[in-house]
Amino acid sequence: MTRSFRRVVTGHDDMGVAIVESDEIATQVLQRPNRPGVTLTNFWLSDGTPAEYDGPTETCTGPFILHPPENGSVFRCVEFLPEDPEVLAKLDGKSAFAEMGAAANIVENARHPFMHRTNSVDYGIVLSGEIYMMMDEDEILLKAGDMVVQRGTNHAWSNRGTEPCSIVFVLVDGVTMRDAPDDDKTGIPKR
Repeated sequence: MTRSFRRVVTGHDDMGVAIVESDEIATQVLQRPNRPGVTLTNFWLSDGTPAEYDGPTETCTGPFILHPPENGSVFRCVEFLPEDPEVLAKLDGKSAFAEMGAAANIVENARHPFMHRTNSVDYGIVLSGEIYMMMDEDEILLKAGDMVVQRGTNHAWSNRGTEPCSIVFVLVDGVTMRDAPDDDKTGIPKR
């Protein structure tokens, strides 16, 4: 069973008094058969920096895209149900990511069909359960309460346990280095 999330958005009334502008269940949710057992729920999108706090109350409109907007950020939760290795072996990661506008983000011939990377810095907080964060060669078990800072690296998430794992993410559009030549601003850093 997929979890629903209450989303509260604050703002100001015409007199400048702080108010709650929206208090309802988050509605931009993505589930798909090409990635069974994974549910993404968006809470907020910012399409620039500095982020506007006096704009629209609802920013999660339009297609559900994996990466944050250019110069922006996305605030979401991802729920990972335990993986079935037999089902996983038959899935096409590129097709699943294409449904989020991110087919090019998949890492071809990786050790997990959903190994991917984005040009972003992602802050993650494991809310519940546990999950393996797989890198090109390493992997690490993350548990409830653990934090991760994902810095534009190849990675996949693998729930090998028996309970769902929920992780809150804030993805911030990023570059390798701000002063890098234009051809080197995105992608895997050149050392």
